[in-house]
Amino acid sequence: MVKKKKIYLQPTPVRIWHWLNAFGIMTLIVSGTQIRFPEFIHVLGSYKAAVYLHNTAGFVVALSFSLWFFYYMFVSRTMADLYVPKAVDLKSGIIRQAKFYFLTYFLGWDNPHHPTPENKFNSMQKSVYLGIMFVLVPLVSLSGIFLTNVEPLRSLIVMIGGLKLLVGLHFILACCLTAFLPTHIYLATLGHTPMEHIKAMWTGWEETKVEVSEGANKNQKEMDDIYAEQRAA
Repeated sequence: MVKKKKIYLQPTPVRIWHWLNAFGIMTLIVSGTQIRFPEFIHVLGSYKAAVYLHNTAGFVVALSFSLWFFYYMFVSRTMADLYVPKAVDLKSGIIRQAKFYFLTYFLGWDNPHHPTPENKFNSMQKSVYLGIMFVLVPLVSLSGIFLTNVEPLRSLIVMIGGLKLLVGLHFILACCLTAFLPTHIYLATLGHTPMEHIKAMWTGWEETKVEVSEGANKNQKEMDDIYAEQRAA
């Protein structure tokens, strides 16, 4: 028997970080596009305004990332469990999850991964997030810090190849991060309802399906009846 159950999947600090980060990254994309192509895009007014907004949003995202790291590393202490793929993830989990995303989802099959607070991400998510959160985001942030502090860091910039190379690297890294966003949004709609994962990032609670045996269901009903009788007495 299949029953629906709500689990508290996204704690408040994680939800705050997620939406702060999402707003910051969207601001960076718009302002960065205008900085890169000022002759074609004028959404934010002047070039100077776009640069100012881009730098401010970059600072917010870097701070947001630091808060994310601090929370998972020192408060919940679940960084390795949630974001580092285990041997079983690499051996079979990624293939099983890819099969679901590209085939069995469209056949109406259930997701092989059922998120819990201790194991929120499936094998593919762990692998992708590991690369994004521990490689891509830090490199984008670091190159951005260099570009906003050219004078004091000039000697280091020269050592890594010069300002032109740094600008190109920052742009390519930002494009890679931007390219992931449509995939992220699409996969967020693949819950048992299209909005379930998205609602969980607002409320913290996500509804999931669980298999319950007839015996367990009967025992639960008996416990509920006993509890109701005690309340009535």
